[in-house]
Amino acid sequence: MALTQLDPNTALIVVDLQKGIVGASMLHPIGEVIARASALAERFRELRLPVVLVNVAGSAPGRTERPPRHTTPFPADWTDLIPELNRQPHDIVVTKRTWGAFASTDLETRLKAREVTQVVVAGVATGTGVESTARQAYEQGFNVTLAVDAMTDTRPDAHQYSITNVFPRLGETGTSADIIRLLDARTP
Repeated sequence: MALTQLDPNTALIVVDLQKGIVGASMLHPIGEVIARASALAERFRELRLPVVLVNVAGSAPGRTERPPRHTTPFPADWTDLIPELNRQPHDIVVTKRTWGAFASTDLETRLKAREVTQVVVAGVATGTGVESTARQAYEQGFNVTLAVDAMTDTRPDAHQYSITNVFPRLGETGTSADIIRLLDARTP
């Protein structure tokens, strides 16, 4: 589905753009993804719409067939949000220990307290943190928009599968420029 509209009270959720992750080898140049996510955040702030900055500080405790990637403690600054996001005091910051930003956090409560009905999701990794956050938002009743040029993954097949097969079932997709155009069209 193509991007059609944004609700009056839409929040931006930027997933896992943090020091310990952005240095990984990604499918798309991470600098471009960061620039687009940062532009979205600035426009949302200018319009006094909520900006949610999410970092990950661990993983769910369940047993899996694949061993965890990190078996040693993270470096001290691993969870620090990247400075390009220009974190502001009124931003909502969520630290998660699962793939999605809603599971085991108070994000849903915080957004609903602000009467948010729609979320725009960007960040890394497309097939894990972004997709899980979008799925959880959809399951909690939020309208979902995915900024497909403001996300990337270390796995090309996971990125493409999410964009092609999963995201159209969860909401609408568009570029960061499309989203900013819709935001600008709402302002007098």
